Parts: sequence; structure tokens; C-alpha cells
Amino acid sequence: MLTFLSLFTFTGAETEAEQGEGETVHIIPIEREVERGLESFIDRAATEAMESGADHIVFEIDTPGGRVDSAGQIGSHIRSLTIPTTAYVVNEALSAGSYIALFSDNIYFNPHATMGASGIINQDGTAADQKAQSAWLAQMRSAAEANGRDPVYAAAMADSSIDLPEYGAPEGQFLTLGPSEAVEVGYAEGIVSDRAELLEELNLSEANVVEAEPSIAEEAARLLTHPVVIPILLSVASIGLIVELYSPGFGVPGILGLISLILFFYGHVVAGLAGMEALVLLLIGIGLIVAEFFVTGGILGVLGIGAVVGSLFMSGYDMVHMSISIGIAFLISVIIAIILFRRIGMNKGIFRHIVLRDSITNEEGYVSSENRLELVGLEGNALTPLRPSGMAELNNEIIDVVTEGSFIDKGKTIKVIRVEGIRVVVREVK
Repeated sequence: MLTFLSLFTFTGAETEAEQGEGETVHIIPIEREVERGLESFIDRAATEAMESGADHIVFEIDTPGGRVDSAGQIGSHIRSLTIPTTAYVVNEALSAGSYIALFSDNIYFNPHATMGASGIINQDGTAADQKAQSAWLAQMRSAAEANGRDPVYAAAMADSSIDLPEYGAPEGQFLTLGPSEAVEVGYAEGIVSDRAELLEELNLSEANVVEAEPSIAEEAARLLTHPVVIPILLSVASIGLIVELYSPGFGVPGILGLISLILFFYGHVVAGLAGMEALVLLLIGIGLIVAEFFVTGGILGVLGIGAVVGSLFMSGYDMVHMSISIGIAFLISVIIAIILFRRIGMNKGIFRHIVLRDSITNEEGYVSSENRLELVGLEGNALTPLRPSGMAELNNEIIDVVTEGSFIDKGKTIKVIRVEGIRVVVREVK
């Protein structure tokens, strides 16, 4: 946890009672994309502010938006706070960022800031289904109403069918408010150029300012739980472990695979998405997969793979996205495995120890059946009728023989035409 304490003293007209003297303001930045890592940081920072006796919390917002579910959780955190809160839109509070800002008691704009454009879309960039859009629209209205703001403007940010041409949002366009427009419709209390001016507006110009910053672990969690990074980590993990099967010893591919898997779970644990049960299930799955190399049957390997996949789903915040990520990693792994099998076969890596390669040869004294190729071309006599099998004398040796299909009477002259393993094929000599 990293916090920085500094005392801000602003020049201005002296008053009998200094504005905000003895009070404490916590500054919590809401930056970059809204996702579960940011949610974890906001929860931690706001909780610390409350526990330390803060008098006011300022959320400095500069985000293009992000996940709706994470925005909902952050909004719930802000709504649960029992001290005054202010959202300062430093640059932009778009999409999920506008939803978060609406939960603050006060909203102030930087002169160049914007807020709105909150239409909900899927990860592939297409519009969400009607059910999701309806739910999001209701959430935007509720967030505005929670602090006495006219919900029609929040709805226009999320619903392009609402016609507000006087604010640059005719039907077919989402509403985006600039500073003066936000003040006009009651969505902003004022316009300030920087933090110092904001604190002066809040009568907190002489307050102690504590600025919260994400810890290294929280920054890592924000990166590692990003929707684009997750399939990359899982793909690298699966590729590394598959390549390691074809490598002598345990080398770079296996290490990279393990590091990727560790990073995946580390990020999700820090973000509060994965618990000990997911880690225990992962370790059980890995143990079963390793045991499969030494126990025949295949059931342990199937159970192990199932346990590993189950631990991934337990750690994910979205079943659909996790399914897609696992599917991408699986497809890439299959392609790599096929390429390695065709180029290397089963002669490298761990397969050297689990695939039987010993052969029994005649030179080593092992004979499963005697191959009598030296009999080909010899002539002899049928000692019994051959119908089609029987016995014949060849080179003073009695041997079981078989004809090509015809019957040969006893005493007839026969000739060996081929030998197929233990099968000596003869034909009558006429």
C-alpha cells in the first residue's frame, strides 16, 4: 500500500477561520479502463479513507469506460460511503466512467472535460442485446436519481433514441456533456481548472490531502486481468507446457508456461477474483495430470484437465470471456502439438521415458516364431493328404505345410513357393 501525505497551503484572502483547516481529504484516481483491478483498488482506497477518519473523498476521473459489472461494483462502493464525495472529471468520464461519476455527491468539470457517450456494447464492438441495454439504461437513471439529478440526461447518455438536439445529441446519437452544459442541466456544481481550485470551491483549501495510489500488486492485477491479456497468458502457458513435453529436461518453454499460469492466478487473486479454493483445485489438477504419465487408464488425465479448467472458470469474472480465452488457448495448443508431433514424433522429451521403444530381434536371441525362408524352392513329398493343410517331407524334415487352396493327394511331389511367417505354402509338381 502506497499513500503520500502532503500539506497544501493556497494563497488567497485571509479569513478568521481557515477553510478546511484540520480536515483531511483523500484523493482517489479513477484512470484508464474500468475493470476488476480498478474495482479492487477503489474498494481498498475508499475503505482506508473511511478507517483513517477522512472528511471528504475526491475521485479524479479520467477514463474512457470499461466493464459494466465493474462500474456497478464501484458505484456500490461509492454509494455506501458515509462521508461527502466529489467527482472531478479531469479529462473524460465516458461510458462506465459517467455512471461512476453520478454516484458522487458533487461533480466538477475541468474546462476541457466531457462526460457521457455511455452506450453499452459487446467486446466485439457490436451493440449489446435489448435485455442488457434495458438493464444498463435503468442503472444510469438510478445513478442520476440517487443524488437528485434529472435522469433524462443520464438516460440520453445510454439511449440514442432520446432526442436532445439542444445539447448536441439529436435522435440517433448518445449525449455527451461539456462543462458548461453539465452545469446548465445540474450535472455539475462548477468548472475548475485544477485540484487547488476544486478544494477551494469545496471550502477545503487548507485541508490535509492524502493521495491514494495503486500498489505495484494492484497495477499488476489491472494488467493481468485485462480481457486482452488473459487469453495471451493462457495461450503462452499451454504452448510452453506442450513444447516442454518434447524438450529434454525442464527448460525455458516449461518455465515460461509456469510463469504465465502463475501470473494469471496472481492477478486474479490480487483483484479478488480467485480464492484459495481455485488454487487448491489447480494444484490437484496438475497433480493428476502428472500422475497420468505413470498410471495407465487415462482417467487421471481427464480428471486433471477438468480440475485445471474448473479452476480457471472459478477465477474468471465472466464465464463467456473465460470460455473464449480457454478456447483460444486450446486451439493454439492443438495446432502446436500437431506440428511438433509431425516434426519430432515421440522420440524427444518426456515421451522417451513413457513410450516403449525396445524391440526383440533374432540377433539378440529372441525368436517369437522361426521364419523358414530357406525352404523356398525346395521339393519334397506329401506325407498326408493336403486339404489344404497337412504334413510333408522337405529335405529329410517333416514340416506342416498348406496349399494355395487346392487338394493334393498323399505321396505327390510338392514344391515350396513361399513362406509367410510360420506358414509354408506349397504347390504340386506335375
